[in-house]
Amino acid sequence: MRATVPILVLVVAVLLVLSQSIYTVDQRQYAIKFQLGEFIDAQTEAGLYFKIPLAQNVKYFDRRILTLDAPRPDRITTSEKKPLNVDFIAYWRIIDVRRYYQSVQDDEELAKQRLSQVIRAILGQEINKRTIHEAISTERDKIMATTRQRADADAKQIGVEIIDVRLRRVELPEEVLAQVYQRMESERKRVANELRSTGAAESEKIRADADRQREVILADAYKQAQKIKGDGDAKSAAIYAAAYGQDPEFYAFYRSLETYKATFKNKSDMLVLDPNSEFFQYLKQSGGGAKGAKRPAAK
Repeated sequence: MRATVPILVLVVAVLLVLSQSIYTVDQRQYAIKFQLGEFIDAQTEAGLYFKIPLAQNVKYFDRRILTLDAPRPDRITTSEKKPLNVDFIAYWRIIDVRRYYQSVQDDEELAKQRLSQVIRAILGQEINKRTIHEAISTERDKIMATTRQRADADAKQIGVEIIDVRLRRVELPEEVLAQVYQRMESERKRVANELRSTGAAESEKIRADADRQREVILADAYKQAQKIKGDGDAKSAAIYAAAYGQDPEFYAFYRSLETYKATFKNKSDMLVLDPNSEFFQYLKQSGGGAKGAKRPAAK
């Protein structure tokens, strides 16, 4: 029994030493092995590794994609000397853990601070070369692509890769928005007035053309009406002439009766004529018959 106790102690000591000599690296991590504070080796692949207990130690670094979120929007001036509030977000990861450790030790915040400074400086340069419209709309993608490319080249110096840079918000400051809205309103009013003027001119043009067409149509219709009327009068005159030719005396008598009827239409009508006038030709004849007409025989 007494002999087994030292054996158990030895076994426990051996297991303790082995546990301190073995370390694992996850697929989501990098590992750096140090000996007495000096860099020895970097493990970039997942697996089981060994170290010397007490003399060597290991530090782990995240190999996943990390987020760099701007703490506050930056005020950047465009080529038009107009200020913009620019907010961005970037995605990065460690690709050279040894260089990363040598550059920033194991301080992730220090790495983020350096990357943020670089990205802000590049964004400022890119937006300084462009107008508000270009920065907000037409060349926004180009700004992000150029910023990522230039920032990535600088980040490689500390063992980091910039995967993407996104402009999350690009907008005018509050004190400038009111002026911009006023200019936009004035511009819209100017465009509206131009459209109204153009519409009024087109309206007058259409109205004048319609009036001209109306006059042409009315003149053409009047011309046709006069022609039809003239043709009717000519036919009427021809019919009257034909009827007059069949019995001139009766036609003259009938026309005289029509004249009498039209002349003495009202009781108050008065006509002063010579009694021997031809107007009373048929009234003076005995029996009211036509001149030279035969009177019917008495029965």
